[in-house]
Amino acid sequence: MKSAATDFAPSTAERRNFQRVRVKIYGRFMLEDRTEHPCQVLDMSPGNVALRADRIGQPGEKVIAYIDHIGRVEGVVTRTLEDGFAMTVIASDRKKDKLAAQLTWLANKHELDLPEDRRHERVAPRNPMSVLVLTDGRQYQCRIIDLSLSGAAIEIDVRPAIGVQVTLGTMRGQVVRHFDEGVAIEFAAIQPQEVLDSEFNTPLS
Repeated sequence: MKSAATDFAPSTAERRNFQRVRVKIYGRFMLEDRTEHPCQVLDMSPGNVALRADRIGQPGEKVIAYIDHIGRVEGVVTRTLEDGFAMTVIASDRKKDKLAAQLTWLANKHELDLPEDRRHERVAPRNPMSVLVLTDGRQYQCRIIDLSLSGAAIEIDVRPAIGVQVTLGTMRGQVVRHFDEGVAIEFAAIQPQEVLDSEFNTPLS
């Protein structure tokens, strides 16, 4: 089947044009037999993606993947890996431009992830109890571990999927990471200090 893998492999020029981004995001994919399987993206460009998965697609097999932050991606398996496979991304130029923008955001997102956030000081609020509301209206009690102008780490019993839009108190944001005690949230906009002070009774600067 080597010829099939060669036939579907991206050209050398295409590989040069698309810079691969190492990311750690999750998703699921469907093979031609219509079975679905979980996966983790190892690296991705607008033209290719490498997936870690228990079930490995065969070279030349069509794949439809649903990836956190990225959405639906269609392609063809180009080669198998030790613990997964690589596939092309079949998309219009417009879609690939959008993918490039999403990947750029993901590559820089670590600057917003709360444990590594150096841009805004994180504080523990005096009033840590709050409510996390999902877009479907479900509400969950939570405890704010710490927060900054750009996001919050909260202790909560549920784990909304990464990328899910949520509201913490009155502030909109999205889940950007899971950890043992709960989730990290990135606010949709940088919050004024006075809003945090009034809503969560943070230590006044």
